[in-house]
Amino acid sequence: MQHQKIGILGGGQLGRMLWQAAVDWNLEVHFLDNDENTPCIELTKNFTMGSITDFETVYQFGKNVDIITIEIENVNTDALKKLALEGKKIFPQPEIIALIQDKGLQKQFYQQHKIPTLPFELFENKQQTIAYFQKNPKKYFQKLRRGGYDGKGVQKLFTENDFELLFDAPNVLEFSLPIEKEIAVLVAQNQSGEIKTFPAVEMVFDDKLNLVDYLISPADLSENQQKIVENLAIQVIKSLNMIGLLAVEIFLDKEGSFYVNEIAPRPHNSGHQTIEGNITSQYQQLWRSILDVPLGNTEAIKPAAMLNIIGQHNGDANYPFMERILAMKNVFVHLYGKKISKIGRKMGHITILAENMEKLKQKIKEVKEIL
Repeated sequence: MQHQKIGILGGGQLGRMLWQAAVDWNLEVHFLDNDENTPCIELTKNFTMGSITDFETVYQFGKNVDIITIEIENVNTDALKKLALEGKKIFPQPEIIALIQDKGLQKQFYQQHKIPTLPFELFENKQQTIAYFQKNPKKYFQKLRRGGYDGKGVQKLFTENDFELLFDAPNVLEFSLPIEKEIAVLVAQNQSGEIKTFPAVEMVFDDKLNLVDYLISPADLSENQQKIVENLAIQVIKSLNMIGLLAVEIFLDKEGSFYVNEIAPRPHNSGHQTIEGNITSQYQQLWRSILDVPLGNTEAIKPAAMLNIIGQHNGDANYPFMERILAMKNVFVHLYGKKISKIGRKMGHITILAENMEKLKQKIKEVKEIL
């Protein structure tokens, strides 16, 4: 591999774990973020303070690196498009980031490419959403088209009692079907066209915070179901013609049908366990894909789980569980370097490995009790 300067837009925990994977290969990585307390700031001297949504800031940062990637979608894609026209390598491609920034465009993309997704309607404001519900009173979820993350930007619409909590902004209204499981598949494609998927994982959500509580890898699916979701992920990345790492979230309904929910063109919460649980981690795979070297073996080493460490208070971060967790066999703690805890904020994660699913589920229970 020739030496190249790599720029990452965003300096959060995903960037932190990307940096940790980059160190093994002596990659020169530069970060841009406007948060003076962002998790990456203490790791490297190659840090630029500035807004990743500002055209000029992103453009000037990009001019000084050879390759640009992201650890968050909320970036200025107009600057990235200009840089791409000037010959900079940008993965994922700017037009793909722009598409994924808008959940409405995402849903239309699935329709156009015959990718199964839940039925939906698009509305410009709260009044239109309410008017549609009153004519078609069923169960729905309203999602902001832009700006939602970590469960924020999603609101249930089951009865008229939910009206006051609806978002008064462009939104997707998605039909609610009885869901059996929520699955995620990570898939990567390098510049040479090689594609590899990771085994599907099963996500269990915290209903109050509407974000992942824990996940199990591999998901409890039949061999045929595993093939179906892997092929769905491949269909999505091929339809996008995307270079890089893509997380594909998929619903399995009570009737046994699969639907693509959302996608993220970067490392993802559903892949943290790959650091210890798979031969190649999602972070290593991203580097392999954008540097155009052979993709790594994605096989699971052992059954694994990942539990999010979620802030339980507002104030200085503290981790009173550490000694008890670290005393457990095959349990690994990753803290994200966030000095301030906020209720519902992702502060770190814990990976658990076990010999079989029965032992894994028992260890999940033990760790959750300590947390």
